[in-house]
Amino acid sequence: MIHANNINVRGCIEVITGSMFSGKTQELIRRLKLCIIAKQKVQIFNSYLDTRYLKEHIVSHDKSMLEATPVKSAKDILLKVEDDTEVVGIDEAHFFGDDIVDVCNKLANMGKRVIVAGLDCDWRGKPFIQMAKLMAVAEYVTKNLAICMVCGNPAHYSQKLVEGNSRIEVGASDKYEARCRKCFNPKLAIPKKVLKLKR
Repeated sequence: MIHANNINVRGCIEVITGSMFSGKTQELIRRLKLCIIAKQKVQIFNSYLDTRYLKEHIVSHDKSMLEATPVKSAKDILLKVEDDTEVVGIDEAHFFGDDIVDVCNKLANMGKRVIVAGLDCDWRGKPFIQMAKLMAVAEYVTKNLAICMVCGNPAHYSQKLVEGNSRIEVGASDKYEARCRKCFNPKLAIPKKVLKLKR
């Protein structure tokens, strides 16, 4: 298979997904930097909800970064993308609603290379439907694995370390760690009073 980085691709969707700490944003930044080196016009977007590091940048856990425009909705991306932009990068796509799929399709149909990164599952191990739909329509899908913080095996779950019922809770190593299937336990994050009610 010829990877998208090796050919002059016009009008396609690339999805980079996996658990937290699997290097999704790092890979997104790597691909976008290659485009910048090639003197392609690149625009990068992230969700305004992602306040872990710098508001107007996408930042990987190893502190690699690129300037980005924070937006409240996927539709805002369509409004802000310029006609001569060749490559559109989108980080934390799971923060957006179902309309992220339609937006990415429209951008690709306009001839733009769309590179999207986001979690495939939440801290309960339940898929983000918008990411599943994006993977279904994408030309290229890369699923990264992290390393389990308990046993060292390949990990594809995001273990939440603090109690809370919210599906989206922004955080990094202060709230999450990567876990393998065997070591993953979503009940650790469910408030004890909620667990008692479910019994």
